[in-house]
Amino acid sequence: MELIFAIALFAFSSGITPGPNNIMLMSSGVNFGIKHSLPHLFGICFGFPAMVLAVGLGLTTLFQLYPVLHIIIKYVGITYLLYLAWLIANSSNKLKGKATASPLTFIQAAAFQWVNPKAWIMGIGAIATFTTMEQALAPQIITIVSVLFCVALPSAFVWLGFGVALKRILKNQKQQKIFNVSMALLLVLSIIPMIAP
Repeated sequence: MELIFAIALFAFSSGITPGPNNIMLMSSGVNFGIKHSLPHLFGICFGFPAMVLAVGLGLTTLFQLYPVLHIIIKYVGITYLLYLAWLIANSSNKLKGKATASPLTFIQAAAFQWVNPKAWIMGIGAIATFTTMEQALAPQIITIVSVLFCVALPSAFVWLGFGVALKRILKNQKQQKIFNVSMALLLVLSIIPMIAP
């Protein structure tokens, strides 16, 4: 029970802090509301634990054998984050009476976890910290993944709800545009640790 509590504390402290997923969820809440952002939210909540499960059960070995795969994923991730930042900066659900962008789908949000630097750090950190070689690895990883999933849902809803609350404050298109550009810049800033050696 102590281990589950420790994993939950790690997952909450890591998952509630700003990062690409949370910034994009908040932006989606502002621009598209809760209902249209739910596929994005659930894509994160299912995609992240699935990525941690795959990494924990053997993908790390593949990266050790073929380090170029990790480099490729890193730069695909940087490129995709820049693209998402551009979409956020240019999104508005009121411009000319129609959407100029749309929220991420379930599949897009789940797939994004594979190129999200914060997700990798959290996943590998959890596996390295909360597993031991004295016990079978698979049950330990399944426990970690289960806790991550349970904590991801409320954390994600907090950020989405924060975005929806902000929507009430942002009364006109100019304010919404300033918010979107600010969120896009934060997303770009979140890439810096990935680029820095």
